[in-house]
Amino acid sequence: MTRDEAAAALDGNEYRKEGSTDLFKAMKAAGLVAVYGASDDLMEFEGAISDEVGVYNGGITYLNRQGLITSQCDSDNCPYHKQELKHAPAAIEAVWDSDGFSWQYKTALPHAKFIIKEDGENYCEGIVFALADVPHHR
Repeated sequence: MTRDEAAAALDGNEYRKEGSTDLFKAMKAAGLVAVYGASDDLMEFEGAISDEVGVYNGGITYLNRQGLITSQCDSDNCPYHKQELKHAPAAIEAVWDSDGFSWQYKTALPHAKFIIKEDGENYCEGIVFALADVPHHR
């Protein structure tokens, strides 16, 4: 499965029915990750990464080839965590309420876009990227 094939399989699906278990398993096997929004505060990851991040009103999530970079401290304001993020090889920005979408995503990683609908209206412009495209180091 390619990035474009995965995005095509997700394109036009309804909110809360974004993709099937089989699709996300195939994406995981291919090293692909889908990123899309849920509610007014979540960035969802499915495929080679299966996780979610709180991004109320938007925010940035950092990752490496192993997945999302999470704080080893009790707080994301931890100085050790902030230092680690300075060297993160990749970032994805969640953009809230722009261009007719509740959620959109920006990244320097090569990616393919797809649209999730809610009651037939555009809800989210998600992305699919390959973990292999995340640089080793910054």
